[in-house]
Amino acid sequence: MSSLGIVMLVHTALDRVEQVARHWAASGCPVVIHIDQKVGDPAYSDFVAACSDEPLILFSKRHVCEWGGWGIVAASQSAASLMLERFPDVRHVYLSSGACLPLRPVADLIDYLADRPRVDFIESATTRDVSWTIGGLDLERFTLRFPFSWRRQRKLFDNYVRLQRALGLRRRIPEGLVPHMGSQWWCLTRQTLSAILQDPKRAEYDRYFRQVWIPDESYFQTLARLYSTHIESRSLTLSKFDYQGRPHMFYDDHLQLLRRSDCFVARKVWHSANRLYQTFLTDHEGALTPAEPNPGKIDRVFSKAVERRVRGRDGLYMQSRFPRAATERSLTAFPYSVFQGFTELFEDFEPWLTNAIGGRVHGHLFGPERAQFAEDETIINGALSDCATLRDYNPSAFLSNLIWNTRGERQCFQFGPTDIQKINEFLTQDQNAHIAVISGAWAVPLFRSNLNFADIRCEAARLQQIESKQLKLLDAARAKTRIRIWTMAEFVESPMEQLQTVLEDMGAPKPTHLTEAPTMVDLTGFGKFLQNLKNQGMHPYLMGDFPVNDVFGAQSKSFKKPYLVQ
Repeated sequence: MSSLGIVMLVHTALDRVEQVARHWAASGCPVVIHIDQKVGDPAYSDFVAACSDEPLILFSKRHVCEWGGWGIVAASQSAASLMLERFPDVRHVYLSSGACLPLRPVADLIDYLADRPRVDFIESATTRDVSWTIGGLDLERFTLRFPFSWRRQRKLFDNYVRLQRALGLRRRIPEGLVPHMGSQWWCLTRQTLSAILQDPKRAEYDRYFRQVWIPDESYFQTLARLYSTHIESRSLTLSKFDYQGRPHMFYDDHLQLLRRSDCFVARKVWHSANRLYQTFLTDHEGALTPAEPNPGKIDRVFSKAVERRVRGRDGLYMQSRFPRAATERSLTAFPYSVFQGFTELFEDFEPWLTNAIGGRVHGHLFGPERAQFAEDETIINGALSDCATLRDYNPSAFLSNLIWNTRGERQCFQFGPTDIQKINEFLTQDQNAHIAVISGAWAVPLFRSNLNFADIRCEAARLQQIESKQLKLLDAARAKTRIRIWTMAEFVESPMEQLQTVLEDMGAPKPTHLTEAPTMVDLTGFGKFLQNLKNQGMHPYLMGDFPVNDVFGAQSKSFKKPYLVQ
């Protein structure tokens, strides 16, 4: 007869329960099974009959078990009492569920406990030390009453909690008890467990805990502190919970993950995980090297899983998850660059940038007529069309889709006040956006146009107003996005230095020199053009301070041929 007894709380997948129970019994461990009273009598009778040939498998008095209710504690008490009564050689009682699966040979667990004959393994922490409670109830679990089911009677549950708070009602905690909480799955010594079950004050304690919320996480955890001489505040059962407090389910593809944990038992294992059951219930000697259980080995994997579930992947949206402003790091999947004013100031900027970075350089993706894809494509990765109507239905989704489907390749596109402006707020919130702006450069095409000056003045006033609003947005978002803004006068004064800064911001290998530069447009007379706008009553201030003489015009002429920086 083994010194280890197993209590199983069961409500479903009875075929798997029988398989696991026989696995424990084959190693000499007596098993007491509690079947939830909600399981129908025919299924219960058939299951008892199926196990009747194994003398080490017994069944305890049945209770109705509901999450958060007293029934789970009552079931544990009944099964544990039967275990202690019928199997006097048992020194440790291990509480498990029908979804628990032994991960190591049973002999390993028996030997482990034999080396620690007086140790109780039960997670037991005071309410102030607990960080895993979900729903805002920690100490109030013990000072309020909870007669209603949280799952079936949520409205009554919530309203009754509010009423007790409003009236200042508080329950008296029985004298001598200090509330503790922890995992439901424990392994207690006979001495501690029998002391709890045979305590003269058990009736008083049971009455009190019947209206504690989720008593299976506090009843044994609190009372063990009265009697145990050596508590290790941890569970020997591997169980992981998500950010909502729900247990993770283990499937066949978690096999290697479970092996790495070195734990004795895992919960919850999917009842149809055939590979897991076949692998871990073989119980071959030396299947796993004996080691101290270490669930922390796989914590990083679960942390990443929770993060993926909550945040998803940057730039990937679906019907079940859309970006939330408070939690998103990046709204797109990969860094990209936005250039404003560069194609207006340089005649061949797009091909020059393509050669400089090796990425894909688009024209004005948000141009009013169409999306100007690189190489004048009409369809691009992700089946994105250049149709302006489709793009403008959801501009942020259009850009996110483009970046997602071209991730790994740097995307660059041109932007300006003549483009659709609805994308601006998205750009300012996206940490993957690198934005470079030459303010006032929109005036260069007007300067070189053949329009009537009255029309030029009206268009210049309109574009300046649009860009001014945009710059206010960008200035407010500098902390989130990489943004560089130059006035046109600042940029023209030292263009090579600014271009090199732009390349470095994009993460391009730092060049020792630029062997080739884009051709700057001829700005001769641009200062006079701006003065004429002023004379007509329009104040062009976004370009910076351009002198009326041709100082900058001369600089632009010298910049028309390849410019070397040694």
